[in-house]
Amino acid sequence: MASCTYCNSFFLFGGQRDETGHYCNQQCQDAGNLLSISYQFDPNEIAGLVQEVHQGSCPKCGGQGPVDVHQAHRVWSALIMTSWNSSPEMSCKGCAVKRQLGAALLDGVVGWWGFPWGLIMTPVQIVRNVVDMIGGPKASQPSSMLERIVRIQSAAHVVQASQSAQPANG
Repeated sequence: MASCTYCNSFFLFGGQRDETGHYCNQQCQDAGNLLSISYQFDPNEIAGLVQEVHQGSCPKCGGQGPVDVHQAHRVWSALIMTSWNSSPEMSCKGCAVKRQLGAALLDGVVGWWGFPWGLIMTPVQIVRNVVDMIGGPKASQPSSMLERIVRIQSAAHVVQASQSAQPANG
């Protein structure tokens, strides 16, 4: 069993491997490579960008921050199949609570219908949503997940700019 260098998910077979790590899929490999590139940037510049995003406007509602990465936890089931995940999204606390409340309500409706994992994971995901609604990232300082996303976006911007600056071969 391997662990993804980017998302820390466990996987049994396959995956992608390169000099920066072992990844569960191409999307994680791409993000992991961008994260690796971002560590070459000036730490003070990254810290400034993270603060700018943290104190900026919410990308969902346009309201005042602080903005951070908030998780919504979902589960759905159908007889013997159950699927659950946690998805991060950058937003203000108000937008995050609405999203987490919606996820908890959806979990309560569609999560229970699988045996045995639906019965086990539905209360887990509902509790995780409630805990994140009450707590979540501290408003006083940006989370490490926000820094990670800012690093990836900065590296993607630099890579895209360098690719568009290169002459096309024809």
